[in-house]
Amino acid sequence: MVLGYTDTLCMEFDWNQPPFAFDQSLTPRDVEESFEDPFAVKLLPDSPRYAVQSRYFNLGRSASGVGVFSVYRTNGKIFRVLSARPFVPEEQYLYQRKLDQALAP
Repeated sequence: MVLGYTDTLCMEFDWNQPPFAFDQSLTPRDVEESFEDPFAVKLLPDSPRYAVQSRYFNLGRSASGVGVFSVYRTNGKIFRVLSARPFVPEEQYLYQRKLDQALAP
């Protein structure tokens, strides 16, 4: 799936031999859609371990409503998802809190 940020700049996902296994509760499409979520929470690492390795975090929902937490890296053109799983309760809370803030009058 391609994310269109502008007509000339598109980002793609690299699903060639992902370093994790998908189960029945999560699909590559769910992960891609979670990045397209307009209310997705993108986090930069505050840990030196992740900052040095250029790892980032995404919390978003798929079109079907599945909450997805992803760890990824990017070169500015391609997303390489290193790990993805459904939200745990704390991530659901953070996502909902950020959503409520964004929608508050």
